[in-house]
Amino acid sequence: MSEIDRIEYKEKLSEKQDFEKSVIAFLNHKGGTIFFGIDDLGKIVGVSDSDGDMLKIKERIKNNILPSTMGVFDVLTDEREHKTIIKVSVAIGVEKPYFMKKFGMTEKGCFLRVGTSNALMHQEMIEKLFASRTRNSIGNIRSYRQDLRFAQLQIYYQERHKQLSGTSSVSY
Repeated sequence: MSEIDRIEYKEKLSEKQDFEKSVIAFLNHKGGTIFFGIDDLGKIVGVSDSDGDMLKIKERIKNNILPSTMGVFDVLTDEREHKTIIKVSVAIGVEKPYFMKKFGMTEKGCFLRVGTSNALMHQEMIEKLFASRTRNSIGNIRSYRQDLRFAQLQIYYQERHKQLSGTSSVSY
């Protein structure tokens, strides 16, 4: 079993390792899965502290990646060859681009999955994804109150002795 564009292996969880880059790359691409306890060649080595590692993985994803990743990843344990491994499933992100909090939405902080590796995203692509996210999210928000009127806005303007253009023929 070898790594592919949607599967990555990590032998163990390490403080020096930025596995968050892989999470970001999966969020910004097609989604994917990271397995902890499997080496780069696909050999199952297992993890020694699955509960502790799972907690650290969840916290690092929640605290080191923006925008919020809540609801787009899951961390589970699995048994293979009588050894415990950790499976981190990452869905396709809906608020692209995702990025490392410490670097911001820059070329150093945004990643994209290319083959079996994580590539830095160019600023042009970052801006394009961000513009698409902003345009789509605001345009698709449906107001629960469909009976909205400009009465509140008119009151606001009247209190400040300002005129709303085109309001002379509006009735409430």
